[in-house]
Amino acid sequence: MRWLVGWSSIAASFGTVGAVGAGDEGRTVHPVGSQLLWGDPDPLWAVGDWRPDEIRISTLETAEGTPTARLAVLGCCAATDEQLRLGLLAARGGALRHLTAWAGSYTAVVQIGRRVTVVGDLAGARPVFYTPWAGGTAYATAALPLADLIEAQLDIGHLAALLACPETPEALRDGTPYVGVKRIPPGHALILREGSREITGYEPVASLAVAAPQLDPVSAVDGVRDALVEAVRARLTAPRHAPESLPPDPGPVPGMGPAERRAARGAPVPGIGADLSGGSASATLALLAAGLPGLPGTLLGHGTGAGERLLAVTFNDLTTRDHEDELERAAVIAANPRLHHVVVAAGEEALPYADLGSGPLTDEPAASLVVAERHRRRLAAGSADHFVGDGARQVLDAHPARLADLLMDRRRRHLLRPVAALARAERPSAHSLFVPLTVYRAARRLARTSYRTGLEAAAARLPDANRHTPGLDTPADASLAALTWSRPGPAARWLTGEALAEVSVRLQEAAIRPTSVQRPGEARARAALARHAADHRVLEQAAEIRSQRLHAPFLDNQVVRAARALPESLRVQPGARAAILRRVLAGAGIHELPAGWGTPSQATSTAVSRTGLRTALPDLIALFDAPLLADAGLIEARVVRKALRAASEGEPLPLDGLADLAATELWLRRLVSRRGTCWTGSAAPRQRAVAGGVAPARRTLQR
Repeated sequence: MRWLVGWSSIAASFGTVGAVGAGDEGRTVHPVGSQLLWGDPDPLWAVGDWRPDEIRISTLETAEGTPTARLAVLGCCAATDEQLRLGLLAARGGALRHLTAWAGSYTAVVQIGRRVTVVGDLAGARPVFYTPWAGGTAYATAALPLADLIEAQLDIGHLAALLACPETPEALRDGTPYVGVKRIPPGHALILREGSREITGYEPVASLAVAAPQLDPVSAVDGVRDALVEAVRARLTAPRHAPESLPPDPGPVPGMGPAERRAARGAPVPGIGADLSGGSASATLALLAAGLPGLPGTLLGHGTGAGERLLAVTFNDLTTRDHEDELERAAVIAANPRLHHVVVAAGEEALPYADLGSGPLTDEPAASLVVAERHRRRLAAGSADHFVGDGARQVLDAHPARLADLLMDRRRRHLLRPVAALARAERPSAHSLFVPLTVYRAARRLARTSYRTGLEAAAARLPDANRHTPGLDTPADASLAALTWSRPGPAARWLTGEALAEVSVRLQEAAIRPTSVQRPGEARARAALARHAADHRVLEQAAEIRSQRLHAPFLDNQVVRAARALPESLRVQPGARAAILRRVLAGAGIHELPAGWGTPSQATSTAVSRTGLRTALPDLIALFDAPLLADAGLIEARVVRKALRAASEGEPLPLDGLADLAATELWLRRLVSRRGTCWTGSAAPRQRAVAGGVAPARRTLQR
């Protein structure tokens, strides 16, 4: 786990309660395993196994050599030294958006005099957290270290909102699972001036009354292509890294080659690799990384390096046969001579909910915790720098609520194709004949519903979510449920009335709070992207392989920004994501793709989730025998155990909701059993985070 941390104080130095620069014998508190980037009065550290090229610092100095402004960029950033210097000059004048325009995924911290600015990303995959501390403000890119610093308790109200309305920022607010630790929203920056705080957005806000000027579809898709190509190029031009402290090879093993033996030891392969699932997102990244032209030192200007082939990893789940079409497409793509194809086969040991007893403590809970072992097996066979296609669906696809945006712009004719596609996805019946009209009415209702009215209606419905939450069986049902300002999450049906009432109050307070209201479709799409980016970040921590870096270019700033320029009329068309990625590949000279490329594969994951739940049912029942969630007043253990048994027997229950509950309970147990702290020194916190347990938080919820 890698993170950065720093703080801004009122005084010139914290004195007896702050960390200081090198050479000071009186330093009292500093993060464990840290690297000091700059010292007092507003110090900054990098913590964890950062690579040397992932930490870059640009400085402006006076004639006497005294620093007047400093910029630290941590992560993968394609900016040159001159571009960093120009970005620092722009930031000194207040133009923060310049710091987010470079290719790659990174966090930027600017210090100008006593003013410190920390810039978050657009998607939320690189969040920024802050908390009041020692008369100033501490900030970090992880919430748990700040919780340790202030000895925070659990925020059960936030956990309730995370389970009840995971895609509703109004319910989550700026909170975290720790009391007192806050998160800045995606697309914003935290500005600290001698202890004072300001959160400001660096993206222009579109008007609700008048639609922003839209690019023509061809130019917009070309923009996505250029951004995605530059995002991949940024990783390919970075220095190569080999795994550190590679475990010794035990020697030949029957049926295992060198790659399989290395994966069994939990070490990645040196070089560049990518997922190759047969889907459109992972295939696009693999093909771009393998054949992107114009890279220095490559053979004939192609490939990832001179004589180097890209390692393409395909996961083969032996417990199901529903994904054979994807495996065939992956095999056809892997026939490319610049790809080295590795198939990782796994059975019941890699199903969801497998091996819940092991795994690291993550910053916060997410459903990805229950599939961490599945992903860890796949990633262990990957490379030191590994591309994944996470985020493509949320960045490129159209959220169903965008249909309301089209109606607000009087573009009714653009609804014909998506509504007809939903009708075709239904099983032939009398009900399917009315799907187009039903969806159109729901979109028109949302377009005519104000932000405040929509949140108030959602708050009024939420307390009954544990009695009237239907299962989402068809695409039309899911689209209808999404055509609203806020909807309950899949786990809401199993929360207690007290927990739902607490979240309902949050929504009611948000409804009357002044805010810059966006269009419903745009707002819901950004919320869904932020939720997915947070889940991806938790997955990175839960399935982390030492010396490996996961790269998700679809979550990069420049890709997200280019995708937001896509016209809504193009987004809502069936197969839009596959068509856009075809154009991206065509621009890189790749035209031949296997039949069925871009076909959705959501049904496969549902079947695998049900199989995993059925296989791990005894362990899940034991997990909810005396759950901490019940101690906190969020669920009734008996109700959840009954739902687990019913789902394992095939009853149509929302499996995502059960995964959310299991992941949150698992995270709570790891947090409560945790030992140690992120800080050391004579004035380090004497307690770890949430040392008081769950019971005090339950009393807070009941009040």
